[in-house]
Amino acid sequence: MKKEVQTGVKSPANYTVMEAVSDWLERGLKGRDAKTVGKNRTMAGKHLIPLIGKAKLRELSADDVDDWLDDRAEALATRSLRDLLAILRRSIAHAQRRDMAVRNVALLVSVPEGRPGRPSKALNLEQAKVVLAAARGSRLYAYLVLSLLSGVRTEEARPLTWDHVFLETKDGVPSHVAVWRSVRKHGETKTRKSRRTIALPKQVVDVLEEHLRWQKQERASKGKEWSPTGLVFTTRNGEPLDAANVRRDFKAIVKKAGLKPEWTPRELRHSFVSLLSDHGIPLEAIALLVGHSSQATTEAVYRKQLRPVITKGAEAMDDIFAEDQEGEDTEDEEEGDARLIKFVWPSVRPQV
Repeated sequence: MKKEVQTGVKSPANYTVMEAVSDWLERGLKGRDAKTVGKNRTMAGKHLIPLIGKAKLRELSADDVDDWLDDRAEALATRSLRDLLAILRRSIAHAQRRDMAVRNVALLVSVPEGRPGRPSKALNLEQAKVVLAAARGSRLYAYLVLSLLSGVRTEEARPLTWDHVFLETKDGVPSHVAVWRSVRKHGETKTRKSRRTIALPKQVVDVLEEHLRWQKQERASKGKEWSPTGLVFTTRNGEPLDAANVRRDFKAIVKKAGLKPEWTPRELRHSFVSLLSDHGIPLEAIALLVGHSSQATTEAVYRKQLRPVITKGAEAMDDIFAEDQEGEDTEDEEEGDARLIKFVWPSVRPQV
């Protein structure tokens, strides 16, 4: 009561946690992406409101929040617990801004260790080749080749347009792709460093050229039914691919390849890092290629695969996925050492 007098805030005696959370979900998420709003509503409706929603916000203590989180730790991963606590913190902060609460007790507690999440996996070289072979001829083939051999995120591949893909070598600049957009709100990439321009392995160029010819034929046959989106990867009518459909089709391809259907498209990126690491590509080059904000991120996520070996040589993915190298002329070591891999071309800008 003294604090209420000092601050000039008189919190309602019957204002509950459920009301605070509901108010934040209704008014505090304006302008946010629909998926973000839906995720917060689902988590709050399943794990927060049913358990502590009836508690009066004025009487909520740090111990109450700790007990609630400890209970949820038996069912949720640490990342989910962190998101859940963030919902409560923001809901109470929203109530404070409206003079409905004096203090935010959720700021006084820490996130407990939750259930271990599903560990990330990476395809080895043989598994990767089998998956690509199984995907050949499918609508997802070029998508998988680009993701696996270039490290493009699945959220970056789906909105990729042809005006950001350069399949011809020009003025000494190799074939490349400008990864400057994602499916996130306003088309922004995950981080600032995720916006990058990367050279394409020859196999990716060949597959994308074939994909472009095939798409032109399909577009001509559809006529006015084709949506003029300019996307590289589309549905049968030229519409953007849906993430759920990509996961479904990829699962069918993995099953066809004879692997367990537990793999997801995002693990193609993990496989990209693993294959480069096993090939001896240095950590700093891998971090630059995948658009990580720091090498620490790459090392923390992929530490089981990474080998800190610094080498120089021909383009890594063309070497890794070379189908037949017998009888090919090899360059001497001096020439091999002189050929540095040019992964990133920041001076190249896509034609808009």
